[in-house]
Amino acid sequence: MNRMLLTTLLAFLSWNLATGQSKPNILVLLVDDLGYHDLGCTGSEIYQTPNIDKLSSASVTFTNAYANYPRCVPSRYAMVTGTYPISGGEVPDDGFSIQKVREESNPVRNLGDAGYKTAFFGKWHLGDGESSPVSFGYDISFAAGKAGSPMSYFFPFNEPKNANRNVRKAPIEDVDEIAKEGDYLTDVMTNECMRYISETAGKQPFLAMLSFYAVHQPLEAKKDLTEENRKEIDAFDFGDRPAYKQEGTGRTKLHQDNPAYAAMVENLDWNIGRILKLLADLGIEDNTLVIFTSDHGGLSNDGYNKRNLATSNFPLRAGKGWMYEGGTRVPLFIHYPGIWQPRQDTNSIVMLMDLFPTLVDFTSGQALQGLDGRSLVPVLNSTESWNERTVFWHASSARPRNTGESRSSAIRSGDWKLVHFYDEDRIELYNLKQDPYEEANIEQDYPQKAKSLLEKLNDWKAKS
Repeated sequence: MNRMLLTTLLAFLSWNLATGQSKPNILVLLVDDLGYHDLGCTGSEIYQTPNIDKLSSASVTFTNAYANYPRCVPSRYAMVTGTYPISGGEVPDDGFSIQKVREESNPVRNLGDAGYKTAFFGKWHLGDGESSPVSFGYDISFAAGKAGSPMSYFFPFNEPKNANRNVRKAPIEDVDEIAKEGDYLTDVMTNECMRYISETAGKQPFLAMLSFYAVHQPLEAKKDLTEENRKEIDAFDFGDRPAYKQEGTGRTKLHQDNPAYAAMVENLDWNIGRILKLLADLGIEDNTLVIFTSDHGGLSNDGYNKRNLATSNFPLRAGKGWMYEGGTRVPLFIHYPGIWQPRQDTNSIVMLMDLFPTLVDFTSGQALQGLDGRSLVPVLNSTESWNERTVFWHASSARPRNTGESRSSAIRSGDWKLVHFYDEDRIELYNLKQDPYEEANIEQDYPQKAKSLLEKLNDWKAKS
């Protein structure tokens, strides 16, 4: 048996005997629209994220982690179901039916059957009623439903304010009923998740998924933190790098210079610090598995309609909506003290759709059938490296007005990545080991490699 695996198993057994709880608690922290470089630990020189950085330093961190889609709904569908968000060659930006997920392959129901108390907090965006988190299998939910973003981050949250006063969106459930004047949405959501953990800890193992609406637009933050960041950004020297570059029908933002967004990131970090401190105060830090990630890249691109852009994913190319690395690559940290030793995995290619199959496998030893996602347990145990994995993306819709892209599909196989803008039949080929920022299209230099990857991509699309 692999020595690292044996050490892991012995540590897990020792912990079980010491705590009397046979399964770890699980906390999933999902951030909305957070770019790969929006954290201090991933390279931001603007945003201060000491609590997330500390979590990262104590975790297995993945530098080749990807969302299954560069927008919210398909990405979240893939994450919670463990499947690619494609059916019949189409990937709708909305309208997924979670009722079609088979009971036996539903990760949340499997965790419930394995003895977990389950709760979902925050942005669901996959529907309500028969498509709600509770219908999917969670015992309870808070602030979920159809809503993709708040009308306001300040109470009352379902009433638009200031520049957004004419915006109409699906309301966020539950939040206005329990909040009061002056409350900030990210704080309220964190409070509710913390209350749940405090009430559940020690009674039975829990799965708590805290899916923040932050740091999605509207870009609204507390005034003092915004002004503090404005001063810091004004004093920062971006050198000779331009503020924008042309991309598609619009621009890519190259500076992290939005003080409201910076304040939102830092408030998020403060709240994550609060919930991690709670785990320690309750004495359950060592038997709680924590996952931190984002649903796709940061909002850094506009299209025909110029807009107030949130962040920059530089030096990664482009951002939300695009198949380039800035749109699909996400931070991913998996923390389980005493079981998986902190390290950085720079080789394995992993996807958000792998996370829930991993949780089911680790907690019950079950391999869910019919899923595209794979359990990361052998990677976390250092018995496998997925550096040669092949993964796919497909976008059958585009938003040239809002984020500037056109319809495209993509494949990554090992170090090679091909992007196919299929309406124009335009191919771009990159070697990400040699060109991680996708600056030089080498399709003309490697025509056979491009042909082979395109055939694999089209075959996957035809079978999906």
